[in-house]
Amino acid sequence: MTPKNFSNTLLEQIEEISIDLWQGYKNLVTELMPNAQVVADRFHVMTQINQELDKQRKTEKRNVEELIKKAELAADKAEYEQIIAGLKNSKYSLLKNEDNLTEEQANKLIQVKNVSPILKVMHELKEKIRKIFNQTDDWYTGVFKLGMWLSKAKKYFPSSNNTIIRWLDEIIAYFDNGTTSGVVEGVNNKLKLIKRSGYGFRNFENFRIRCLLSWHFSC
Repeated sequence: MTPKNFSNTLLEQIEEISIDLWQGYKNLVTELMPNAQVVADRFHVMTQINQELDKQRKTEKRNVEELIKKAELAADKAEYEQIIAGLKNSKYSLLKNEDNLTEEQANKLIQVKNVSPILKVMHELKEKIRKIFNQTDDWYTGVFKLGMWLSKAKKYFPSSNNTIIRWLDEIIAYFDNGTTSGVVEGVNNKLKLIKRSGYGFRNFENFRIRCLLSWHFSC
């Protein structure tokens, strides 16, 4: 069934549509917009990579904490505590774009890399794929660069590796035009903010007017 107010002719004219990594959305686009190229939103790809990186950070921290509890020698305990100190408060230093780190966060990143070889490699791989997205402007080069990244990342990012392989066609489609769902995500976030700031709206028309005014549309 075609969505209300959208004719088949209009839907057939859509050339590209960016979605997150959910098969249901892809199936819907394929059904309703047969001529549209499905593009995997790059930011959702990076979100999964960051989640896997953060999961490893938490795992390393838990493992070292267990070693501290079991340590019998003072020297061993001191070594483990040094590792914990390096991992403590390191989340944003690892996940934030390296170009945007504050001086304090950059110093913390150095600490993390010194105490955890695995997190060091994973962070470098995370930054590498981010640069691939930023610096590649055609699908052919994108396939080559992603292939190289996947061969190195398989050991460290098994879940993200499998996701990228499953969605490879949709991910490399990004490199031609740089299409993302960032604008839509921004609109959704602003709508949520308006709803929170109003502590809920009992009257939908009031909510609608408030939203339209926020983008300077005529009510």
